[in-house]
This record gives sequence, C-alpha cells and structure tokens, in this order.
Amino acid sequence: MNFLVLANGKIDSGDTAWLLMSSALVMLMVPGLALFYGGMVRRKNILGTMMHSMVALGLIGVQWVLIGYALAFGATQGGFIGFDARYLALRGVKPDDVFPGTSIPVYVHCIFQGMFAILTPALISGAFAERVRFGPYCLFVLLWATLVYDPLAHWVWSVGPDSNDPSKSAPIGWLGSMGALDFAGGTVVHVAAGFSGLAAILLLPTRRGYPQHVIHPNSMVLTLTGAGLLWFGWFGFNGGSALAANGQSGMALTVTQVAAAAAALVWIVVEWLHRGKPTALGLATGLVAGLVAITPASGFVSPFSALWIGSLASLVCYTVVAAKPWLKYDDSLDAFGVHGVGGFLGALLTGLFALTPVEDSVTKQFGVQVLATVSAAVYSFVMTLVLVKVIDSTWGFSLSAEEEAIGLDRNEHGEVGFDYGAAPLEEVAESAPPEPRPASFPPQDTNRYTLVVEGVPTSELIRAWSAMCQKTSEPPSPLLKTVYPLVTTVSGNRFRFRGGDRVLMRGNLQRLFEDSLGASVHVHVEENSDR
Repeated sequence: MNFLVLANGKIDSGDTAWLLMSSALVMLMVPGLALFYGGMVRRKNILGTMMHSMVALGLIGVQWVLIGYALAFGATQGGFIGFDARYLALRGVKPDDVFPGTSIPVYVHCIFQGMFAILTPALISGAFAERVRFGPYCLFVLLWATLVYDPLAHWVWSVGPDSNDPSKSAPIGWLGSMGALDFAGGTVVHVAAGFSGLAAILLLPTRRGYPQHVIHPNSMVLTLTGAGLLWFGWFGFNGGSALAANGQSGMALTVTQVAAAAAALVWIVVEWLHRGKPTALGLATGLVAGLVAITPASGFVSPFSALWIGSLASLVCYTVVAAKPWLKYDDSLDAFGVHGVGGFLGALLTGLFALTPVEDSVTKQFGVQVLATVSAAVYSFVMTLVLVKVIDSTWGFSLSAEEEAIGLDRNEHGEVGFDYGAAPLEEVAESAPPEPRPASFPPQDTNRYTLVVEGVPTSELIRAWSAMCQKTSEPPSPLLKTVYPLVTTVSGNRFRFRGGDRVLMRGNLQRLFEDSLGASVHVHVEENSDR
C-alpha cells in the first residue's frame, strides 16, 4: 500500500474525511457480498450463505481491534509479524495520534484496514457455500484472520520510521521491504482468500448431486444488486488505499471503474459467443473479476493499462470458471476462479504496467511480484489446509446428507429467507395427512392438474415419495402436509392434483423434493392436464 510522507505529522481534515467515507464504502461491500453470494445459492441456503458474510462484521470487528491491528501494523518481529502493546484494543492510542507517514489518525487507519480484514474471510465462504456448518465456520474465520490475514497484512503493508529520516515512513514487512507492490489487496485479500478457498474445497466433500445435477441460483436480482454494491464500495476499497485525498486516490478510483467496465463487457461478449446468450450472472461475475484484478495495481497504473488488466482478467477467469465441471472441483460460487485467479493475475500484471518509479528494472520488479504472490498463495493454502483439517476432525465442518437436504436456513438458523406460501408453514395444521381413499365416482370439482417433476431419475423420485408417505414416529414435514392431501395419483414423474393453487403447489412440490433429495429439480404444469 502506498503511504504519503508528511514531515509535520499533523491530521489533515480532507484526508481524514476521505478515509472516513472510504471506511463506510468498504463496510458496505460486506452486505453487498452477502447479496451477491446469497442470490447464487439455492433458496433453502440463502440466509445461511448471507450469514457467512455478515457474521464477519461481528467476529473480525472485535478481533481486529483487540489483537488483529497490533499483529498487522505493530512493530515488526523480524518482518513476519507485528506487535505493539499500544494497539491492543487501542488502549495506548490517543485521538490525535497520527499513523506513520500519513495525515490521518490511527483510529481512522485502524477502522479502514479493519474493513479489509472483515471482508477477506467472507470472500472465502463462496468456495464452500451450501455445505458447511455455522459453528465450525465461525471458528475457522476467527483463526484464519489471526493466523493468515494478519501476518500477510504485516508482510506487505506494515510501515515504521525510515532509518535515514525518522520523520518519514518505510516498509518493515519482509515483502514490503523487498519492494512488492500491492496497492489495495491483490495478495493480502484476493490471493489469500482465493487460495484458501481452494484448499478448503479440496478437503471438504462436494455438494451432494454436484456435478451430475445443475444447481440453479435462486435470485439473480439479489446477485446483480450485490454486484452493484460491491462495485460502488470498491471505490473506497481502492481509492481510500492512498490514505489521502490526492491525485493517486483519484487515479485509483478511475482505473477501478475502467477495469470493471472492461471486464464486464469482455465476459458477456465471450459468454455470448461461447454459450449463445449473455447472462446476468456473467455480467456480475465479469465485473467482479475486473475489480479483483485491478485492486493491487489501482494506485500504480494508467487507465489504458486498466483496460488491459480488466480484459485479460475477464478472459482468464472465464476460462477457469468454464473448465470447473471438467476439473471436478466444487468451487460453489467461484471464489477461487475469480478471486484467487484474478488476484494472482492482477498482482503479476502490476509489475508490468506500474507507472510508479522503482529503482529496479521491470524484469526485476516482475520477479518481486512473482515472489510476493506465490508466497501469499502458498502460505494461505497450507495454513488453510491445516485449519480446515483440524476443525473438521475435532468438530465436524461439513453438513450431513440430511442436514444438507434440509438446507442451511432451517438446519443452522431455524429460519427461511423467503416464504412464498399462502400462509406461514408453521401455521399449517399439525394433523397427519389423511390416508388415500378410493373414489367411487370421479370428483365433481374441475380444478385438476398434473405437475411434472424433472431433473432427477424417476426411480429416485418414487423412492423419495414413498419414504415421505410412510408413517413414522416423527411428524410429517409442513411442506408434505400442504401437498399430500391434494395428490390423487402418481405415475412416474407425473403427480396428479385435485384442488389447491397450482402455482403454489408447483413451488411446494419442488421445494419438497429438493429438500428430500438434496438436488435441484424442475417442476412444471403439464399442458392440457386440467381436462
């Protein structure tokens, strides 16, 4: 991260105001990420997925002030970790204390950097969305922030008094001292999160039914809204990383816009040519890939270079994401494919396109970038392997088959994100479904229709339906109680209904089988089935 050198060490109101605003913008990225991820999962997992992002505001919000900031930006211990007792809970910091090399208070610098620390582990959750338990996840986030993020932030961004001029600051982390360029988090945030996500998904089981069954997003409206909030917040993420309201912050903000726009455009064009249609998901994913790739370079490159960085990131990330079904790894929401790959590429391209004068040649700077990026990737990957393995062995990270079929929302939080029923499910009568009864003559009502269930083998449907209809000691599910009384006959994957709202029953039947089978199904009304 680039720091201004101010000999007077006084607080500047303009710089401070910009960092206060930037902190708020970065904080907004967390609910933006929650919406972005939440829209891409199945409906039964939307709240659980959003909670994975939102809970970091509480967990890391406390951890960062208590110890995280001291570990990341305290006095260096050999260039690998920091420690400063004054920074523990900020007990030794006064309101007018200025962070070294800037004109902003330590308090503001702490909170601005804290928003990065909060967002980064939330990014990882996209790799294993829909299949991990909430408690072990919270423990993982807390340990990961302390053992992975805080050291990486110290390696790259920590500063101290310059030995030649104590009124100035100089990098003190081992990568920063070597001249590694990372303006706003290519290595510390995106490479770390992406490669940590890859480590986790290589250890944890895939989602049940993947990749044999297509798993559809529940709401692209939420995902596009989240992508827009991420783009908006990224102006603070990158623009604020100049730690001043100056020309460099303006350049960072400008190239952020340019790279995101180029990446979004390239992604939908490539998708249009490759798959035949441009999708909203493609637009959202492309713009995020561009934002990720420009992050390490944003204070160092021109707008024209940003066009190249955004475009290249979009092409490379699209290729990796498109190859996922053949590579057989379950990166649920493409955390590795976008953040890991995009961040890695952006960090390397920073060494090629940087305008900031450096003492060494471009070739040597590129070599430093390679070392920094690979070091961050390897450290994050190995540490995450250890953390996930230990937590999974001692507590159990993954959901069971039954828990995954029920979904994160009900199983982990006892809630639902959206209830499309005519009445809340808990208000449905608790009586057991009536026994099937033969009809002595055809029913007189004309509200008859057939729902066709597709997406899974018919044998699995029949087996699941038969199991649900068996009498057990457990009460039937509320969904079954809304469907079963109205079903007259079942033939293969065709369910004949008498009565009820066909749109409501279609949704309930689909949810019933998705919960039971743990796989996506498609239910539609058969044409002319009401005759």
